[in-house]
Amino acid sequence: MAEIKFGTDGWRAIISEDFTFENVKIVAQAVADYVNNEDEGVHRRKEIVVGYDTRFLSEEYARISACVLAANGIRVILSDRACPTPSVSYAIKDRGLRGGVMITASHNPPKYNGIKYKAYYGGSAGADIIGKIETYLKKGPVREVSLEKGHSEDLIRVENIVSRHLSFAKRYVDLKLLRNSRIKALTDSMYGTGNDYIASLLAGGKARVETIHNQRNPYFGGINPEPILPNLDELAARTKKGRFDAGLATDGDADRLGVAAPNGTILTGHKVMTLLLLHLLEDRGLKGEVVQTICGTFLINKICAKYGLKMHETPVGFKYICDLMTKRDILIGGEETGGISFKGYIPERDGILSGLLILEMLAMRKKKLVEILKSIDKEYGTYEYRRIDVNYPDEKKGPLMERLSRNPPSGILGKKVIETKDYDGFKFICEDESWLILRLSGTEPKLRIYAEASTEKKALAILEFGKKLAY
Repeated sequence: MAEIKFGTDGWRAIISEDFTFENVKIVAQAVADYVNNEDEGVHRRKEIVVGYDTRFLSEEYARISACVLAANGIRVILSDRACPTPSVSYAIKDRGLRGGVMITASHNPPKYNGIKYKAYYGGSAGADIIGKIETYLKKGPVREVSLEKGHSEDLIRVENIVSRHLSFAKRYVDLKLLRNSRIKALTDSMYGTGNDYIASLLAGGKARVETIHNQRNPYFGGINPEPILPNLDELAARTKKGRFDAGLATDGDADRLGVAAPNGTILTGHKVMTLLLLHLLEDRGLKGEVVQTICGTFLINKICAKYGLKMHETPVGFKYICDLMTKRDILIGGEETGGISFKGYIPERDGILSGLLILEMLAMRKKKLVEILKSIDKEYGTYEYRRIDVNYPDEKKGPLMERLSRNPPSGILGKKVIETKDYDGFKFICEDESWLILRLSGTEPKLRIYAEASTEKKALAILEFGKKLAY
């Protein structure tokens, strides 16, 4: 079996290969030892919430985790249904809990499952917390009680943790406006935990919301539940054919959002974050700082410059964004993958709330999504982002990073490289604001290549340049 190792957002592995009942118990015991021996969040009661997604056996892994935690004297609130990851994080803040365990592999292929640990502040655990949990792996025997015994001793309570999360989302947006807006939206739950929650929240008014793929299917219809192309081909086609104002897709654990425009175009995560930033600034009159990862877009930089907002840049991984959101007055923080969080919430991504805010923007502006996007291009310029992941043997990773450090490219496709960043892979920024990133996966034999340019054609050409640079 492979070593149990947490990546940028928890531990994930192939079901029955490394993600086994035994290893889930080992991880749960390590979490229990961390909670019982460390002082983070000690001001909160020693209680953990456990949630799970729609993947194969996720409810069983959650039950096992709850039983291990309970055997170690930790009270557990166990979700009574498959739930979004933000429901777990919200429950921590809402109920004053010590932390949370979410059984999910998020957007990864169906053969994977995983475990995310959420800290006492209701967001992704930082490297310090994860590092401490890892030190407890296999350090002692696994303790476990039966679910029935946990119930009898009031250590395990099975509850609905989704309803209060959705109640918060209803209060965060102008629900009356949305319900009476006559907006027509199509939502795609990608067989994950997004369910038909957006449709149910907007029911009872003039808005019309249809939902696809909201039934449980651990095979996810043969796709990865990640809200990007080509996984959203059906959403794009149906949004266009049905003349919907927007198509909204949530990933496997509903913490990310994908958006389809009425013309069938799937927006990048950058464009989604741009829309939400402008909505908060221009429509809702909010202020604050902005944070995005090294893979973020120059478009956000330009908006921050216009409005005099401080912008932060972090390595890839929402835990870095979360850390800043707990320390500074952050208006919006987001990743290129469509995981976004907002001021006045918890430091956590939320695909459902993000989707509601996109619809709220359309309702407040009374404009078509395509019109809004064109006005952004006109004012700030066009920025097209693309990414590919290529298989890359582990033994080649070190030599590649050493070579890029020693001999970085001086130019890319005729444009001079004017800045290099090397704190998370290598980012080469050119004189025309186009850029290329080469990053290594820490958990898979893969190389991730990212690019942004003024046109899709140029972005794709930069990706090809990056592949040649790697080989």
